[in-house]
Amino acid sequence: MRVLLHNPQLLVRRLHLCSSNVAALMGSRQLLKTPSPFALLPLNHNYRSEKRRSSICRRMVRVLASQPISNNHSFRLKTNGFSSIASPTVASPVYSEGLEERSLPVSHSEVRLEILKWKLNKLGFDTDTCTPGKQYSSLLCPVCKGGDSEEKSLSLIISADGASASWICFRGKCGWTGNTRALADGKSSFASQSKINSPMVKRKITVESLGLEPLSNQLLAYFAERMISKETLHRNAVMQKRCNDKGDEFAIAFTYWRKGELVNCKYRDVTKRFWQERETERIFYGLDDIEEASDVIIVEGEMDKLAMEEAGFRNCVSVPDGAPPSVSANKLPAEEKDIKYQYLWNCKEYLKTASRIILATDGDPPGQALAEELARRVGRERCWRVKWPKKNDKENFKDANEVLMFLGANELREVIENAELYPISGLFNFRDYFSEIDAYYHRTLAFEFGVSTGWRALNELYNVVPGELTIVTGVPNSGKSEWIDALLCNLNEAVGWKFVLCSMENKVREHARKLLEKHIKKPFFNASYGESVERMSVDELEEGKKWLSETFCLIRCENDSLPNIKWVLDLARAAVLRHGVRGLVIDPYNELDHQRPSNQTETEYVSQMLTLVKRFAQHHACHVWFVAHPRQLHHWVGAPPNLYDISGSAHFINKCDNGIVVHRNRDPEAGPIDQVQVCVRKVRNKVAGTIGDAYLSYNRVTGEYTDIGDESKKK
Repeated sequence: MRVLLHNPQLLVRRLHLCSSNVAALMGSRQLLKTPSPFALLPLNHNYRSEKRRSSICRRMVRVLASQPISNNHSFRLKTNGFSSIASPTVASPVYSEGLEERSLPVSHSEVRLEILKWKLNKLGFDTDTCTPGKQYSSLLCPVCKGGDSEEKSLSLIISADGASASWICFRGKCGWTGNTRALADGKSSFASQSKINSPMVKRKITVESLGLEPLSNQLLAYFAERMISKETLHRNAVMQKRCNDKGDEFAIAFTYWRKGELVNCKYRDVTKRFWQERETERIFYGLDDIEEASDVIIVEGEMDKLAMEEAGFRNCVSVPDGAPPSVSANKLPAEEKDIKYQYLWNCKEYLKTASRIILATDGDPPGQALAEELARRVGRERCWRVKWPKKNDKENFKDANEVLMFLGANELREVIENAELYPISGLFNFRDYFSEIDAYYHRTLAFEFGVSTGWRALNELYNVVPGELTIVTGVPNSGKSEWIDALLCNLNEAVGWKFVLCSMENKVREHARKLLEKHIKKPFFNASYGESVERMSVDELEEGKKWLSETFCLIRCENDSLPNIKWVLDLARAAVLRHGVRGLVIDPYNELDHQRPSNQTETEYVSQMLTLVKRFAQHHACHVWFVAHPRQLHHWVGAPPNLYDISGSAHFINKCDNGIVVHRNRDPEAGPIDQVQVCVRKVRNKVAGTIGDAYLSYNRVTGEYTDIGDESKKK
């Protein structure tokens, strides 16, 4: 049979010879012609000589070889009788030329089992001792090799009929799982090939059957160095086990108990290799210590559990299998499929009564990932987390035992007592923002009172605060867009802000002209509107173009479709991240696409849209100016409109932080026609302004706005 293991083609032939019906086992004769790793030879029952058999065997060739044959060979592990290779990749079958077929009687099940063993061997398992229907635990994983500690955490199950095998590595940072079948038509009695079920019968173990004994003076000294007392070790039944025939090498034995019965045992040798007893149940270490406890502490290792007891906390358990490399991106699996965290479900009755679960896992990324995975399963609402103290300027202590060793039991106790609520997305406490509140009080955030508009008349009424939304309205041709452009020029000159413009009513060249005229303070053309003022020079134009390029980004729709608000905000977000813009202008509202579901009213749509705009502004600390036209005004007599007159919804005034109406005088009898009234009708943040009116003078030549009385100085 050993010869057959090295040549699965002969195994398949034997399977055929044992069958009275070739088609029933291997398919039709046509299918036999299909290339496969186990292609059959022409069948001939009457071999006349050993020479004839050798000749036929020598003609056996591999028919499926799309890649070079791997030279990897499995190596034997003395510790557990299984072999390992660097990768689970299955190499193409290799058959020895001249291998003779032995005349050994074999059954179907024996053939299937030998083919299965051959496949497992190629995956890195040494399968000499595998028996159908049995589970093997505490094996060294062929993929991760148990990590630096060579932890033996892999379980392998051979189905009862020898037709399939499944395995899983319980090591937190690996988790390799898989299954394989002997033949395509093999009918496995195994319930599922994609998971490892719990062992059919849990092995009963005792201290005597495992050969455990009290700790030697050498191991007691080892624990003493780690500040773990003999009393704590005795109460937790920490023992030792001899690891070699000579009896001069020992492994620490951490015994796992439930209701006074020994359930499992985990070992750690002097090289920090870990392994557990096979065919035993996974549970928390120290489980009986949390029975009916209202507060439960969960740590990442047995040493940390012992350290917690030295600090006065017996209500502590440790996970048995370490931490995962990262948080899983998948949905939480059903309890019966949650193999990696089966120990948690095996102990769920002990956690039901706990009102507070303190997650004191390691401070490294895998430890934090473990905390998140545990919180997902037991409920974040009753979880707390610890923050390990600083070791130096660059790093923190890693775990409970490290804190105990270097800072002592009192410091470890203080760390646990100061545990914080585990964060829940969207749920916060004011203390989470204390540093920001302090900076706000001491005015170190910058722009706490907002940035001045550059006009004295507006200083007490309206200042620009990052992260706020300003709605600007006014009757047509009142200068809303011109006023916003002048405001942007002032802000850039004062504090260097950059902006992104979504101005659908302006052609790019016309918008550039308006901005350049305000910046250079000269007309773009020699035209009638320029009166006698000298036109900007070519050099000034080139300088102005450079300023435009450095100060503004443009959001433009390059086809004839209407952009929607999400499209605009996505591009604005890119401008914030790529160019550091601090302000967004959307001008005007009615140039956007406002398609909405038939069951949604315009009021509901506007509310939803403005919520998106405000979230964008707050999240990116970017001030947003949103221009919205008023609806058609009946019987209008020339007075400034109200914010409630905005077409669409009252939500424009309800949801904005600031509401401004820009109004230009059109009646020479009422005052100068170049006078512009800026009506501040809403200010949510009283630190930044208040309700009131300001008057500015508009320069038609350059598009500038100035305080009344300053226009002569400008000239």
